[in-house]
Amino acid sequence: MREIAEGYLKQMLGDEASFHQDQYESIEAVISRQRTLVVQKTGWGKSIVYFISTKILRDSGSGITILISPLLSLMRNQIESAKKIGINAVTLNSSNEEEWDKVEEQIQQDKCDILLISPERLSNNRFQELLQKIEKGIGLFVIDEAHCISNWGHDFRPDYRRIVNIVNTLPANVPVLATTATANSRVIADISSQVGAQIKVIRGPLIRESLQIQVIRLQSQAERLAWLAKNIPNIDGSGIIYCSTTADCRKVAKWLRTEGIDAYPYYAKVEEAYSLTRPDLERKLMNDEIKVLVSTDALGMGFDKPNLSFVIHFQRPGTVVAYYQQIGRAGRALENAYAVLLTGEEDNEIQEYFINAAFPSDFQLQEVLNVIEDSDNGVSVNGILKSVNIGKAKAEQCLKLLEIENFAYKSGSKYYRSVVPFNISSHAEEVTAQRYRELEVMEELCSTSDCYMDFIAKQLDDNTSKPCGRCANCKRKPLVSPTVEPFEVAEAVQFLKGENLIIQPRKRWPIGGSTGLTGNIGQDFLNNHGRALSQYGDAGWGKLVKEDRYTNESFSNELIEAAADFVLNKWKPEPMPDWVAAVPSLRHPHLVPSFASKLATRLGIPYYNAIEKVKHSEEQKNMRNSLKQVENIFDSFKVVENICSGNVLLVDDIMNSGWTFSVCGYLLRKAGSGVVYPFALSSTGGGSDAD
Repeated sequence: MREIAEGYLKQMLGDEASFHQDQYESIEAVISRQRTLVVQKTGWGKSIVYFISTKILRDSGSGITILISPLLSLMRNQIESAKKIGINAVTLNSSNEEEWDKVEEQIQQDKCDILLISPERLSNNRFQELLQKIEKGIGLFVIDEAHCISNWGHDFRPDYRRIVNIVNTLPANVPVLATTATANSRVIADISSQVGAQIKVIRGPLIRESLQIQVIRLQSQAERLAWLAKNIPNIDGSGIIYCSTTADCRKVAKWLRTEGIDAYPYYAKVEEAYSLTRPDLERKLMNDEIKVLVSTDALGMGFDKPNLSFVIHFQRPGTVVAYYQQIGRAGRALENAYAVLLTGEEDNEIQEYFINAAFPSDFQLQEVLNVIEDSDNGVSVNGILKSVNIGKAKAEQCLKLLEIENFAYKSGSKYYRSVVPFNISSHAEEVTAQRYRELEVMEELCSTSDCYMDFIAKQLDDNTSKPCGRCANCKRKPLVSPTVEPFEVAEAVQFLKGENLIIQPRKRWPIGGSTGLTGNIGQDFLNNHGRALSQYGDAGWGKLVKEDRYTNESFSNELIEAAADFVLNKWKPEPMPDWVAAVPSLRHPHLVPSFASKLATRLGIPYYNAIEKVKHSEEQKNMRNSLKQVENIFDSFKVVENICSGNVLLVDDIMNSGWTFSVCGYLLRKAGSGVVYPFALSSTGGGSDAD
């Protein structure tokens, strides 16, 4: 059997290939029909185990392998690898709907060997029906990135809970293989308790010998941008820059391109803003056609480019697990590869936002379930949003958890209460506390004077770890320059000050609101595309906006000049505004009107107090969905009669959801104004791409 397995290995990787320690042992465990958990370092070759196991099992007449895989980029990468040993691997996912009929036909005719799906597909009725039609049944069940099924895994994806339910229904002779690089002892115990107490654990050392790690403290975004432009051209080969947000992916990629570096952003919906799709971008990186992809964690687990020469983090990740996974993309077939972590002042703020937004609390679950329970005829997602101040994504998380645990069920588009007593704990408080501890560990990593790789391995409970001898701390000297010159930072600051965000007009009123307005916002009442001068808090104008608003309590002449110059010389809306109005506030009655009035003077057009705030409302940033945002403010504003009838520049300081602009613009148009152009000093993220 080993000779057969080695033959397939050479077919995949070449005649010189040989198994790594524990690879054949893992294959042997699987084809012996054991439940097996493989915990091995990134780049070790976990996919080889399930490819070769599948080939051997299929040769002996077994049914199809079902591979649960968390990322589409991982699926595409694996399908190409599987072809090398004659495995026909197919996938069902949201990006290939036009192929579903063909794929399902192949599965029913036993003409494919591996079906790769995301965990979310498990809840799809069509997929569940397909499983019943597989004539030979499931021959092997694989859970890739298995740490995700743990309550303590790094990612909150409720559909991973469905995996355990399927595993528990499999016949005893169907092997189950779980693989991961990032399970510490606590997570291994959790996986074992869910997949099977008799699971065989094959665990190896996690040290990645080729990686050279360095941490560099550069406080501002401008300093980090300057560092990238200075150093990336000096690193051979291609790589990945990881950013915490899609806005930063776009910003960093655009900056690098202005500096002559071939860089593209990569994130979940990149094709909506760029002509290139994610598969296009992956191929370009794989073929060394570009220098760098600037990515969120969408290009993470399992992406396999053996000669990737560097991974740089623009911000500090939230966990050692995420960091180890991401730097593990580099240096798989190289003797030396860089892993450079840039860390600065906003890192904690970003990660704390993600931590607090990640998990539905027990209170939110109870609130959503109460709405379902109180409905006589079921309740839709929009019905939940109308009743509970909760974001749509969070509401869907709650509904999915309640459905998985059988406290509610879905029929059509509505949810109904089941008879199962509610006694769930989402572990949100425990996991959130654990995430904060992990954030502290990442801070310790950035501050340690000991070996970085050894620190990481010990956090993952690798008792074989030792100092790597290759990182900046081991060598006691920088691997790459840790500094930037003032003139380089100044250039980056000017770039950031030149950035602006398009404010897309809201085009439809939220469904089910109490304002009496439904459907499309009529063309005669729509705002035109607006602009935000900056991203709130960034190192360009965004930082000054934040300081002026909360510390100085008035906006400086510098911001007035910057706004006027932008409107007159960069934006140049056509037709130009005839007058200026402000979005008023009862909390800060003079802040925005004063700025808008001075801006109007600088633009050479009149300012009118055209809109009054007639009653207090909750701050929009505390409203979690569109229904609540519109209802919160709709009757709070009144347009003064006899306003000027020309085109309006509608000014606010900070844009959150965009609904305040849309409601005020609607009221202005209804009262007889011309075109309304929203203009904000900063956006917290509701805008789209910079133009």
